[in-house]
Amino acid sequence: MTGEAAKLLGAGIACIGMIGPGIGLGLIGYGTVQGIARNPEAAGKMFVDMILMAGLTEAIGIYALIVAIILAMVI
Repeated sequence: MTGEAAKLLGAGIACIGMIGPGIGLGLIGYGTVQGIARNPEAAGKMFVDMILMAGLTEAIGIYALIVAIILAMVI
């Protein structure tokens, strides 16, 4: 295996770290819609909490993307 192939393989493996945040964002959205459907008066509070949790969850996916880019471009 050449160095270039190993570099690209490592970048691909680093992208596996984006699967969890994708599933997490779906579950966050699902839970928020379920909660708003059961209690429409709390929609504002739930929406704020959803945005906060989505941002924190998405940060992990962005970290995985940055690691993949570093592996593909720098090393």
